[in-house]
Amino acid sequence: MVDVSEKEVTAREARAEAWVQVSPGTLERIEARDLPKGNVFEAARLAGILAAKKTWELIPLCHPLQLTGVEIDFFTDPNRRKIQICSRVRTRDRTGVEMEALVAVTHAALTIYDMCKAIDRDIRVLEIQLTFKSGGRSGTYQRAL
Repeated sequence: MVDVSEKEVTAREARAEAWVQVSPGTLERIEARDLPKGNVFEAARLAGILAAKKTWELIPLCHPLQLTGVEIDFFTDPNRRKIQICSRVRTRDRTGVEMEALVAVTHAALTIYDMCKAIDRDIRVLEIQLTFKSGGRSGTYQRAL
């Protein structure tokens, strides 16, 4: 594990996204909240937040961090049958929260998969990526569109 004790405590933020592709009927049922396991987006939001808080337990050599904020939002694209999952994670610490943002969207995507797999076996989790980070020595990063 990297020793960060000499690094300065700064405000840090990271954002990530993932995409989930489902069948048209599945997307309609998710939006109508018509699935046996309940509200897919709220369950996935909670799963993503909990996963972000436990990243240090899931990814070897990650530091435990005091997160000050975790937000997860969902956007649907009916034409492409896709759900975009976006996370925003913040802290004031000695190391960044990129892994927390990535774990949040990944776990939210897997929760969508789990909640919908009984009605749709063709679900695909796609394009998990960091889109933004700020704070620390390396400064700000913004993924090019």
